[in-house]
Amino acid sequence: MILALDAMGGDFAPGEICLGAMVACSKYPDLEVILVGNGSLIEKAIEGAEPFVSKRIHIVHTDEYIAMNESPMVAFRKKKKASIRMAMEMVKSGDAQGCISAGNTGAVVAGGVLILGRIPGIDRPGLGVPIPLPNRITLLIDVGATIRCKPINLYQFAIMGEIYMRNTLGVKSPGVALLSNGEEEIKGDEVVCEARNMLAKADIDFMGYIEGKDIPLGVADVVVCDGFTGNVLLKFVEGIGDALYKLLKDEMEQRILPKVGFLFFLPMLKELWGRFDYEKYGGTPLLGVNGVVIKAHGRSKAKAIDSALKVARDFVVHRGVDLIRDGLDRGGM
Repeated sequence: MILALDAMGGDFAPGEICLGAMVACSKYPDLEVILVGNGSLIEKAIEGAEPFVSKRIHIVHTDEYIAMNESPMVAFRKKKKASIRMAMEMVKSGDAQGCISAGNTGAVVAGGVLILGRIPGIDRPGLGVPIPLPNRITLLIDVGATIRCKPINLYQFAIMGEIYMRNTLGVKSPGVALLSNGEEEIKGDEVVCEARNMLAKADIDFMGYIEGKDIPLGVADVVVCDGFTGNVLLKFVEGIGDALYKLLKDEMEQRILPKVGFLFFLPMLKELWGRFDYEKYGGTPLLGVNGVVIKAHGRSKAKAIDSALKVARDFVVHRGVDLIRDGLDRGGM
């Protein structure tokens, strides 16, 4: 299996991106990775790779890349040799079976639509982020691919999310919920209400509305919302985690007894923190495009890139794009 990896995307590119590729290739004997980006920088980053790893890592050189602060559509159209664009074109041509980038989210979404196109019947793609919770993994979709949604978009996010959780993550009968400002049927705006009516008729386990407070409790396997709400919610969750860590650290530094108690608390804290570690899950699939596209976190280091490559590999193995295409009829489309 060959996967194309945007070596220039993300805050720690290309060093951590290349290291993640090396780790993944050491784990999966069937995996080959094409690193797309500045050839000299990539060569320096992978020079310590073991021979059995280096022979499965290939380099495609380009001087162009799309920075995080660039306008996605403008940059994508102007920079024909941008690393993320070239990675996607490899998927389109069949030279790679999937692509991964930790770069500009808008460019990833734009590229998925412009280069690979949408699956027939899909109106807009959705980014689904797996959120590790105490009792399950919940897929939050959308988190930024489609900012302003129509009812059909929310409906299709739900169908695609259900298919992804059932076939790729192995959830037998995923429960799907629609994020709203209350659980009662009278809540929600016109778009959310119409999406609820559509989902009630679909052949899925639709649970109705849930509120934001229900998400951390893990009441649903798939939570559906528009891209603006999902992106704000995701960033809020990340901020809460950072704030709690800082609060605990500040308390430890100011008081003696917490320092002593922390020695006994440390093993449990490490285990708990590990359960919420986004780097374990690494990548966010862009569902609805006609090819495997995985968006990694902009702050991804080697561990997260390794995980993102695994997400891409699993999506290819489980024929994720074909299953979404076939599953649209089952959802009532």
